[in-house]
Amino acid sequence: MNPDPLNLPPARTWRDISQPVRPRTMSRGGRWRLALSVLRSVGFGAVLGGLVLGGWSVAAAIRGDSRAMPASAKAVPLRAPELVTDRDGVLDAAWLARTLALPKGVSLLELDLARLRERVLADLQVRTATLTRHFPDRLVVKITERSPIARARVALKGGEQRDVLVARDGAAFFGAGFDPAGLATLPWLSGVSFAPDALGFRAGGDIEPLARLLADAQFSAPHLYRQWHSVSLARLAADRALEVTMKNGTLVMFTAKEGYFLQLARLDYVAERLAKVPGIVAKVDLTLGREVPVMADPVTNTQVKVRGRRAGPDPLLSAFNLSQPPPKREL
Repeated sequence: MNPDPLNLPPARTWRDISQPVRPRTMSRGGRWRLALSVLRSVGFGAVLGGLVLGGWSVAAAIRGDSRAMPASAKAVPLRAPELVTDRDGVLDAAWLARTLALPKGVSLLELDLARLRERVLADLQVRTATLTRHFPDRLVVKITERSPIARARVALKGGEQRDVLVARDGAAFFGAGFDPAGLATLPWLSGVSFAPDALGFRAGGDIEPLARLLADAQFSAPHLYRQWHSVSLARLAADRALEVTMKNGTLVMFTAKEGYFLQLARLDYVAERLAKVPGIVAKVDLTLGREVPVMADPVTNTQVKVRGRRAGPDPLLSAFNLSQPPPKREL
């Protein structure tokens, strides 16, 4: 009779065989490799800890905690600060040294960058400023500068009169590094008040219409712009009008309600007619569009209108006595 197949003994494998032999001990090479692995782990941990500690020390120094600053960092004196400005900038390293006024032998980590940036921006000739540390001993100051569009004269606290340069955004500053010959070509600004602000002043009101007029004149009519002596904003708020006084005394009225290119073209036409009459001082009103009233002084104070170029006798010149030009007079 066959045994019951369900009661067969379980099969045995080689793992069930008793193995009393001791395992082989680690060789010398294996022990050396193990030791090197442990040393690498310990070294990596030490380097990482040093970096963390150094970063914490630097961060503490930057926050102004001089007690936590490493002594070795204090021992490296700062080199002369480096100035980086825009292409049209005129400020130089001497200006930067005067502005920062750093103590002799100061280290890079001892600098308070926020306070130094305030010193740089206190001069309104500077529009933006960024100060960056470059270890171990370099400080780089990157700035952008304001460009003047006009000149003005302001009164200081003691009553002294001082000339300032006016930028497009209304900032007025004393100016450093500019070519005097270039500044002499800027028109004078009047009819606007200036309030003290740090190392300069701020114009009261919006001078953007003036900035656009001067920019358009320099671009499209530089021969006219070179003859401008001053610009007044006295009527800008009420009438949106700008008054330009030319070097020969002629007064020109511009309107800020429309573009300046057509007004400059009309002024060019009128100025060409006026140039043929020496000694004439006129008042040219460009605020009425194509009709340009011109008041001549002296002669008979006759008001004539220039309606654009046309054939035939010139209506402006026909009003003047060309045989004996009158003497030049101020309006």
